[in-house]
Amino acid sequence: MKITLTGEDSISLEPTDGPMTIEAPSADRQYSPFHMLGSSLAYCTFSVLYSWATHANLSIEGMQIGVRWTFGGDPKRVDAIALTFRWPSLPPSRLNAAKRVAAMCTVHETLHHSTSVSIEAAS
Repeated sequence: MKITLTGEDSISLEPTDGPMTIEAPSADRQYSPFHMLGSSLAYCTFSVLYSWATHANLSIEGMQIGVRWTFGGDPKRVDAIALTFRWPSLPPSRLNAAKRVAAMCTVHETLHHSTSVSIEAAS
């Protein structure tokens, strides 16, 4: 798996052989918590698509997942996330099913629905 930082507000994920790597176009680009958020969504989406593809005997050749986000609001937060996937080997007749499968990612569902977060001091 290769995650590439494609901008301050975007990442790209590509399946590869070997260990997961995180790459940036330059040494000064930091892997921020926002890149981590985008990466978790991309990796989760890839996982459900890969599982589905395996059971459906579909090749993942050329698959690439991109995640982009914007900031906004008061307080400042990520206010929108867009996920895209490129899958040239996917038969066109399977595209709508792939979109439904991608939406089944647990990270997607977590972001899609309000999540309670608590902060406690550990004793």
